Amino acid sequence: MIWNPTEGIDLGFFMIRFYSLTWVAAFAFGWYIMKYIFIRENESIEKLDKLFVYTIVATMLGARLGHVLFYQPELFSQDPLSILLPISTQGGLHFTGFSGLASHGAAIAIILTMYYIKEKILKRPLLWILDRIVIPVSFGAIFIRLGNFFNSEIYGKPTHEDSFLAMKFIKGEDNLTPNDVIQATHISDASQAYNAIAKDPQFKDILNAIPYRYPAQLYEAILYIPVFILLFYLYWKTDARNKSGLLFGIFLVLLWSIRFGVEFVKESQGGFEEYPMFNSLSTGQWLSIPFIILGFYFIYKSQKNIN
Repeated sequence: MIWNPTEGIDLGFFMIRFYSLTWVAAFAFGWYIMKYIFIRENESIEKLDKLFVYTIVATMLGARLGHVLFYQPELFSQDPLSILLPISTQGGLHFTGFSGLASHGAAIAIILTMYYIKEKILKRPLLWILDRIVIPVSFGAIFIRLGNFFNSEIYGKPTHEDSFLAMKFIKGEDNLTPNDVIQATHISDASQAYNAIAKDPQFKDILNAIPYRYPAQLYEAILYIPVFILLFYLYWKTDARNKSGLLFGIFLVLLWSIRFGVEFVKESQGGFEEYPMFNSLSTGQWLSIPFIILGFYFIYKSQKNIN
């Protein structure tokens, strides 16, 4: 498959990007799911609104800071303004948009923020909150990876054409930036240039040079679906919600195990895997291991502590 999607809905004066819409969908459906959980638990929607705002801020800040800390620590000294602002000062001041988000950083930030929520807003045990918030988080993870897929980023390693869902990410290759395709095709509009490479026979040499890759983002999105379904079922149809830490533990084990596995076919994102002592696994795999271990701990502990 040749993957060359439109970036979003062009309104003429503004582009609504599909990547942004997937984030909106993740938070919107998350709020909707938590609404019914709060109703069941006799908690006010006003508290949910506060939880929602804090979770959005924690997710975005945690994901960005996590990416910089784990994958691009040089930004702290080389381009500190780009850490939290959609700009870069390298090679002159220019707008870049928000990019570079790490799910591990978001997970850490959400857990820490839930401790604040526990103390100041809900007045519930921390694990009570975490057992419930992982349900919408697991659902939101599906949309985030779909956003990466639409954005042609975080794709997989090169593979054979007959591999499962193998794709050519025309807009994702490092040697096919907008400037590169404009120069290669002599078409002044980058979007039209990409379309020409995908469809025009005169540019078949460029297209043939693009490797087929594993759609790692799509693999993750698909595999996260049963994680959400299982957590949703356990909360609504069993007494798992009464076993403190059980749902949170299952979430940690399943979601980060999927992430660990998919990393085997994912293109390297850099990070500390570049150091010899860590190059046996990817950065994403190293970061996933503590979450998986923690998940097993909470599953074990939940069998002894029933609310």
